[in-house]
Amino acid sequence: MKIGILGGGQLGRMLIQEALKYDDEWFTLDPAADAPCHTISNFTHGNFDDFDTVFNFGKGKDVVSIEIEHVNVDALFELRECGIKVIPSPEIIQIIQQKILQKEFYKKHGIPSPEFQIIKNKSEADFPLPFVQKMNAGGYDGKGVQVIRTREDLESLWNVPSVLESLVDIEKELSIIVAISESGETKTFPVTEMIADPKLNLLDFNICPAHISAAVETQIQEIVNKFIAAANAPGLFAIELFLDKSGKVWVNETAPRLHNSGHQTQEGNANSQFEQLYRVLKNLPLADTAACGFSGMLNLVGEENFSGKVKYEGLDEVLKLPKTYVHLYGKTETKPGRKMGHINVLADSRHELLDQLIHIKSLVKVTA
Repeated sequence: MKIGILGGGQLGRMLIQEALKYDDEWFTLDPAADAPCHTISNFTHGNFDDFDTVFNFGKGKDVVSIEIEHVNVDALFELRECGIKVIPSPEIIQIIQQKILQKEFYKKHGIPSPEFQIIKNKSEADFPLPFVQKMNAGGYDGKGVQVIRTREDLESLWNVPSVLESLVDIEKELSIIVAISESGETKTFPVTEMIADPKLNLLDFNICPAHISAAVETQIQEIVNKFIAAANAPGLFAIELFLDKSGKVWVNETAPRLHNSGHQTQEGNANSQFEQLYRVLKNLPLADTAACGFSGMLNLVGEENFSGKVKYEGLDEVLKLPKTYVHLYGKTETKPGRKMGHINVLADSRHELLDQLIHIKSLVKVTA
């Protein structure tokens, strides 16, 4: 089968690495000539936001999918009209790539998400403080999101179409990865707990399973069921969640693709999120998602004040550790805050897992 992926970053790279044990042809499209997928796929250097580029790339493929949602969705609709299978559907990609449509989708389908106001420009802002401003389009990895706490902060509002959203009093940030096959089979991975780097607004640690109550698990399952029914599309989806201090679960946002919060599944589960997406694309029986004890992930991110040819300090020490697995993304150039790889860890308890993740973070640095 010829499988085309819009985006040639680390998510596509790890998907292809997982799927190389099967017999398929992989094609990727990315605007960066040295994208992580360029050495392990039939690579096209081009803009995945350009209609003609995406349409021409998709022609002749059996299935086209994404590893980033900011792609030309009109071309995906056209490819589907031409008989090319597109997973997930262009409709759900279009909804998710625009924060305004995404929020309206949650409201329409009774999926709990924080109260919000939609604005076209900053002069329309009339929402109780404190709140979060999310740009309608283009936000990624913490970009395009800012917290407005005071009247003075209102001066910093971006003058672009946005969602203004109530600031949740967060107890925990959680994520659940949901697979939906064309035949209607669904599976979820265990809920993970996400610990963010407050400076970079990027994921720092994943911890699985999350330390949550049965009541919270029930709320999450209800959200998953509503999302599956509303999305009405095959695919792999990461639903990012807030648990507030009163025990209520809210949807933050959804990614219609592989996700950073699922990386620990590579060694921490019977099968990984990458195996699962492969099976979705091929309409195969979905994979077992059972957890193998406690697992966690640490992002390897470019250090402040370092840009240039990447150097990984401390990896030799990390590789001596038991039940520790290094995944590098094939990026040759580092810059502050850039995701360059991750390290997965298995443990027999949550306490042991956290200790090991903190220890590894102290050992390794991404410099130039």
